[in-house]
Amino acid sequence: MSLSPFKYLRLATCVPSLEVAAVGLNVLQTIASLEEAKRSGAQIALLPELGLTGYTCGDLFFHQRLLDEAVKGLGEISVACAKLGIAALVGLPLAVTGRIYNVAAVIGADGKIAGIVPKTHLPNAREFYERRWFGTAHDLPDGGMVKLLDVEVPFGTDLLFPVEGWDECIVGVEICEDLWSVIPPSCEQALAGANVLLNLSASNELLGKVGYRRDLVRQQAARCIAAYAYCSCGPGESTTDVVYSGHALIAENGRLLGETARFSFDPQIAVADIDVGSLLNERTVNNTYRDSPASKTFRRVPLTIEPWPSKAGLLRHVDPRPFVPSDPLRRAEHCEEIFRIQSTALVKRLRHTKPKGIVLGLSGGLDSTLAALVAVRAFDLAGMDRQGIVAITMPGFGTTDRTYDNSLALAKMLGISLREIPIRDAVDLHFKDIGHPPDLHDITYENSQARERTQILMDVANQIGGFVLGTGDLSELALGWCTFNGDHMSMYHVNAGIPKTLVRHLVEWCANEIFRGPESALLHDIAATPISPELLPPDAKGEIAQHTEDLVGPYSLHDFFLFQFVRNGFPPEKILFLAEHAFSPEVSRETIAKWLEVFLRRFFSQQFKRNAMPDGPKVGSVALSPRGDWRMPSDCSVAAWIP
Repeated sequence: MSLSPFKYLRLATCVPSLEVAAVGLNVLQTIASLEEAKRSGAQIALLPELGLTGYTCGDLFFHQRLLDEAVKGLGEISVACAKLGIAALVGLPLAVTGRIYNVAAVIGADGKIAGIVPKTHLPNAREFYERRWFGTAHDLPDGGMVKLLDVEVPFGTDLLFPVEGWDECIVGVEICEDLWSVIPPSCEQALAGANVLLNLSASNELLGKVGYRRDLVRQQAARCIAAYAYCSCGPGESTTDVVYSGHALIAENGRLLGETARFSFDPQIAVADIDVGSLLNERTVNNTYRDSPASKTFRRVPLTIEPWPSKAGLLRHVDPRPFVPSDPLRRAEHCEEIFRIQSTALVKRLRHTKPKGIVLGLSGGLDSTLAALVAVRAFDLAGMDRQGIVAITMPGFGTTDRTYDNSLALAKMLGISLREIPIRDAVDLHFKDIGHPPDLHDITYENSQARERTQILMDVANQIGGFVLGTGDLSELALGWCTFNGDHMSMYHVNAGIPKTLVRHLVEWCANEIFRGPESALLHDIAATPISPELLPPDAKGEIAQHTEDLVGPYSLHDFFLFQFVRNGFPPEKILFLAEHAFSPEVSRETIAKWLEVFLRRFFSQQFKRNAMPDGPKVGSVALSPRGDWRMPSDCSVAAWIP
């Protein structure tokens, strides 16, 4: 059972105001931060290292008064957690059998202290002198328990905290320097199942350290396939020799979800919804994680938290276009990288097969334009004459002047060979042969044109001693929006890894970065052309009458569904929930639900086409090659996935 219908955990990192050694005041400030976290709907709050006393108390850590006050303050915070209904991780110094330890107290939403985790790695160089005051986790007393506030509490670095009622969500704890060590304790915790890793920290600021710290947290989250939260103490600490900024971060599998402002004396908080479901799926499919069992045995202590506040909405950005970076600079970098992957893949195929040329159908649409651009780059890299690229435009019943003229202009602009082979007469003869009325504009009418074009392409490839370069994209493969043994077939499928929402940006990137001047205007016009197979006659104005997205749905939605279904393995209910969050209010829930069902039905029913798809390069984290990323029977049922 999950405490969230979609397996989310709301986590807060809190940096309270602080006075060094003023435990009573620090307790009040901690409770105030917990109250703020609770108002945000947080189920669990992470606070800084030694936050009840301050990290910079120095030799005051040896004073029993400070230690006693810290334990007393912990009791007050435990009561507050029960009253508020929030779990918390609080840092304090704790005396155990004659030694003082730098520890994290893990408190449940019921106010019970679930466990005490001591710091493993104690920095003791340059500005840090922790071994002067604290014992290491290597010197723990026997028994694994400590009496605290008249209760026996689990004590040690061998503790994991599965959420009570949601055993899949497991919390692991480490403290500051532990993360900066060669092998952080969180690595072993992750291998033992922990997927929410929490770090109480006191990380001072130095020039350039903030970027390193941010990368360290992101990379540890990625390496462990986990959420990783890091909460450092603020500028209220002593500035005798160093300054602390209150930098707190929340990352998930390499992605930064939130962080606090630095150098503020006011309390700071960062809150994010952790997608535990996504982490669980990622670990399930990652065989490297599965094949790396923990070498350490852990005790599991249940941790009580309140349910996820679903009515408060989702506190994380859901990108409506997961394949297309929203930042223009990053998007341009992606496009350049993808274009290089595509062209390099084709160069390898050219070098291996040593053809006299290649053939592709040039329609004046997005996909064939991108394939032609890739072919030109590949021929240039391979030192081959562009005239060896034979582009064939094959006007049919639905071809419009706009796409026809653009295909001619594109071939001329690129300096490639062009042949025009109309298909109307051949298809009319075919209709006569099979007894199909030419005015019956059904699927036979459409697919006959697609298969005629493929026959021409392959036969011309035989004529020139070359092969056919496919033009279809990833979105079409997902939906099966390609004619079997028609445009679905080629000898190399150069666009197979690119979703439709990204194809347009790739063509526009080529227009802006490679083909400038008059050529740029042509490519921008192609990018702005409505998406259509042009298999039905144009309208009365001679314009495209058949719009793909009117028939199968918006590619923006389908690409979103594809990413969430294949990449994250999410069920339809969660995909619908995320799509609502991403596309609202522009797209209604009813519209999203309608096209989600279309996507699921088509995705399941069209696997047979993907099973027969030609070779093509993978370019992103989602691919549908039956030889690599996606293997599914052609005849499995979709019933369990239809809401």
